[in-house]
Amino acid sequence: MRPTWTRLPDLASRAVGGSVVWADDELFAERENLIAHAEPEFRPRTFGHKGQVYDGWETRRRREPGDDRAIVRLGLPGVIRGVVVDTAFFKGNHPPFATVEATRATGYPSPAELSGWEVVVPRSPLGGDRKHYFDVSARRRHTHVRLTIHPDGGVARLRVFGEPVPDPDLLVPGAVDLAALENGASVTGCSDMFFGSPNNLIAPGRAAVMGDGWETARRRDDGNDWVEIRLAAPGEVRLAELDTSHFKGNAPGWAAVRGSDARVDPDTWFDVLPRTRLQPDTRHRFRVSGREITHARLDIYPDGGMARLRLIGALTPDGEAELVRRHRRLSD
Repeated sequence: MRPTWTRLPDLASRAVGGSVVWADDELFAERENLIAHAEPEFRPRTFGHKGQVYDGWETRRRREPGDDRAIVRLGLPGVIRGVVVDTAFFKGNHPPFATVEATRATGYPSPAELSGWEVVVPRSPLGGDRKHYFDVSARRRHTHVRLTIHPDGGVARLRVFGEPVPDPDLLVPGAVDLAALENGASVTGCSDMFFGSPNNLIAPGRAAVMGDGWETARRRDDGNDWVEIRLAAPGEVRLAELDTSHFKGNAPGWAAVRGSDARVDPDTWFDVLPRTRLQPDTRHRFRVSGREITHARLDIYPDGGMARLRLIGALTPDGEAELVRRHRRLSD
């Protein structure tokens, strides 16, 4: 059974802007593979100039004391809730142990300038060709993680699941994507996620392929699918973008967006965007004028897939203050 924290966004993924900024060795397989969004693959007897080709990070065999390390800049700085170290397809060449540390930095430091590392996953045993799940009890916002393998070997993927915490200094209060993962929004519930996670809906950037979006199974009843989102902070939505890019024969026929203000009455929902017809493989944008909301609900009729949902608007004064308080509390 996978831990519940694996439903949170992968803060390190290349898909949300993560980067492997340094590794002390990558002779057999490149460090960038560590944070690839796709699951690792393997093709037997595929040899390059350095040996069997692996979809992961692999260092040479050490002939001297020491360990190998790689540093990842998180695409979404935030509070880490769990880490997955995946040794898929590495069998006789996996590391026997690994440690994960984290730190936080302001601006854009070089790897050599990073300091203040704290252990989030203590030295732990690893097996070959399997996923290892580690709970993390971090209480602060982090911007970078460092994976140490003892002493060498190969790791296919490093996943760092958690809750994004934006820097309020980088937000313009009058023009914010209130539903963006990188701004602190989160999915609080959905009807179905058979083909794709609802976290994809509010991920950074445009979807590159259909698999980068949220897609539900085909419904065989009279209902419809939905997803609920807690906004980054209270605000007023002024522009709604519903993007069905890459969804052609499986886009929803219609969609609606509703909002609620949990500070007043969490059970009362009202229209932000009334039920509207959608086209396949299209970036739809709608001007809206709504009340202050803290949560949004996207209903698609009856089912299908959506690449992205953007809710652009203005933070309320309370919303701006809330973001500042949260950042301060998790950064001290």
